[in-house]
Amino acid sequence: MDTPRGIGTFVVWDYVVFAGMLVISAAIGIYYAFAGGGQQTSKDFLMGGRRMTAVPVALSLTASFMSAVTVLGTPSEVYRFGAIFSIFAFTYFFVVVISAEVFLPVFYKLGITSTYEYLELRFNKCVRLCGTVLFIVQTILYTGIVIYAPALALNQVTGFDLWGAVVATGVVCTFYCTLGGLKAVIWTDVFQVGIMVAGFASVIIQAVVMQGGISTILNDAYDGGRLNFWNFNPNPLQRHTFWTIIIGGTFTWTSIYGVNQSQVQRYISCKSRFQAKLSLYINLVGLWAILTCSVFCGLALYSRYRDCDPWTAKKVSAPDQLMPYLVLDILQDYPGLPGLFVACAYSGTLSTVSSSINALAAVTVEDLIKPYFRSLSERSLSWISQGMSVVYGALCIGMAALASLMGALLQAALSVFGMVGGPLMGLFALGILVPFANSIGALVGLMAGFAVSLWVGIGAQIYPPLPERTLPLHLDIQGCNSTYNETNLMTTTEMPFTTSVFQIYNVQRTPLMDNWYSLSYLYFSTVGTLVTLLVGILVSLSTGGRKQNLDPRYILTKEDFLSNFDIFKKKKHVLSYKSHPVEDGGTDNPAFNHIELNSDQSGKSNGTRL
Repeated sequence: MDTPRGIGTFVVWDYVVFAGMLVISAAIGIYYAFAGGGQQTSKDFLMGGRRMTAVPVALSLTASFMSAVTVLGTPSEVYRFGAIFSIFAFTYFFVVVISAEVFLPVFYKLGITSTYEYLELRFNKCVRLCGTVLFIVQTILYTGIVIYAPALALNQVTGFDLWGAVVATGVVCTFYCTLGGLKAVIWTDVFQVGIMVAGFASVIIQAVVMQGGISTILNDAYDGGRLNFWNFNPNPLQRHTFWTIIIGGTFTWTSIYGVNQSQVQRYISCKSRFQAKLSLYINLVGLWAILTCSVFCGLALYSRYRDCDPWTAKKVSAPDQLMPYLVLDILQDYPGLPGLFVACAYSGTLSTVSSSINALAAVTVEDLIKPYFRSLSERSLSWISQGMSVVYGALCIGMAALASLMGALLQAALSVFGMVGGPLMGLFALGILVPFANSIGALVGLMAGFAVSLWVGIGAQIYPPLPERTLPLHLDIQGCNSTYNETNLMTTTEMPFTTSVFQIYNVQRTPLMDNWYSLSYLYFSTVGTLVTLLVGILVSLSTGGRKQNLDPRYILTKEDFLSNFDIFKKKKHVLSYKSHPVEDGGTDNPAFNHIELNSDQSGKSNGTRL
């Protein structure tokens, strides 16, 4: 290390801070295992007994979306590609509005535990099984990466023990998920958001002090071309432009916020629908705060290393490690603060993993066990839920071990998230927004969407897009103490930007590669959703989808939107959402019913239960 002064290392206090975070998280789990009579029913365990209020749920949604991938990835993304990433602020707004006004009302009025229950109510058992299996595979893959990636980055910079960290986070997570259920997941998330903000704040404050004020950081960023907010190039092949982020980003994130079990499960656990919507809108503020922090950290990174980029100078081996490197560089005089930052990155991991484990347990119990073993009592279902939590915790640690062997497949698996999420969201959109969609259309659409998005996604992995599509900005190493010989410098600056096992070098580029496979990664999910919707609509129409009579509770009606304004009319109405209506069309105003169902009034009460 030949920075002007070597970067620091981890000391005892850092480990103390990190261990403290794990201990408090575990303690919250123990508390909720016994508080309020413990977890009597599977509903208590998986849904917090549907008694949560908006603020903790909002913070929890923010925390689990914000994995260590965000803490370590976004700053280095801004450092390399500029602050255009902050356009995601608009994306988050659209995502939250769509989730709260389109998906939430339907899920909430049906009072379901697993979002895939909806697929059976609306279509049939087969569609539900497809959705469930896709979700389980996708989540286990993703969770393994979320545990492993930050452990690796932090290990290589700080010397923090790699497997110690992976196993510790996995075990603590599994522990409090198993003991405390959803309540523990939500309250540990609230605590972890606090830690994340503290970690970010310490880095930002110290960076501002060392660089001599916010204006210096912004001026440096401006001179380095990092403040590139306005890029209105409509070309869908550019990696990040205003349009790819607004359109592609909205689809990608809505598939996570609107229909992903681990998010939906939490806002459905609120005590009234008003609280559920409120939690989503409060969570929007949290998302904005975290985006601001991480983008600013990226600009601070650039300001500090604008003359000597540690990545090109081979001081760190991957861009993800820039953030820990900066922390050890500027906070080395304050023992305990680097530990706070590592705790911050790991809180991100813990909250994501714990919500995944709880969601996996919920889906398994609701979709794979309850329908086939009807005789089980609530008590035994509660035990089974806890058992499933342990199993999935172990599976996720196993996946992390696999991820360590796959190294370069990390990115591949992250794109799998977009590839699977897109078609699944298309499936739910089909159910909620298209009254005449039927189960054949849904299945064929899902297959088609899945095939197309896998084709693009895997193609993009094999033939990565050219640098002029990704537009990395210039990084400089003039200011480093030039102990390297010049030739070495020339070779290191032209590092390939993607690391992929299957990459094929010096291949003749065909139009297919330059256009279809070079699609911005944010559009993978968009393509999947739109293909699913389109094929689903066409197939449903051609297989007599218009003839089926549908219970209006399964689709989005005018009522669902208008009921937003009930708060102003009469206060009592909000409370009546607690019990979800079981009687036919209970909360639906019959005035609207015969507009939709004038063909067949008799079929109204017993919709299509296939």
